[in-house]
Amino acid sequence: MITVLKLEYKTKQQDIILEFLRNSGKKHFTVQELSEHFKSAGIGKATVYRQLERLVDSGAVNKFFTGENSAACFEFTGDSHEQNGCFHCRCEVCGKLIHLHCDEIAFVKEHLESVHGFEINPFRTVFYGICSDCRNKSTKTEE
Repeated sequence: MITVLKLEYKTKQQDIILEFLRNSGKKHFTVQELSEHFKSAGIGKATVYRQLERLVDSGAVNKFFTGENSAACFEFTGDSHEQNGCFHCRCEVCGKLIHLHCDEIAFVKEHLESVHGFEINPFRTVFYGICSDCRNKSTKTEE
């Protein structure tokens, strides 16, 4: 009996995209933004999308949604390939997207699960409001 091992399929384009995401810290990107960035390198939108999906499947990149009609966003998860995700805050004035790495949100998540039997999906959960920059601008214009 011959055993066939399924090796991870990697391409030069995947390595380029992964390296860019790795060096971008915790920034979020849409397929459109990445396509525009890689256009000069000859990497097309279909290739970007295909490689992002492979990176999501491998755990190297997270895919999440910031709204019902918004494009999916992608972010590098780190070399640890954590799949826990994080919650996000989106400013309704300027559109800024903020990572919510807060231990306190874990209590809300735990409460919803244990008391209400409801598990939050951090890749699809976005809190909407107004960021401090926009609040400060608003306060200054009122003075």
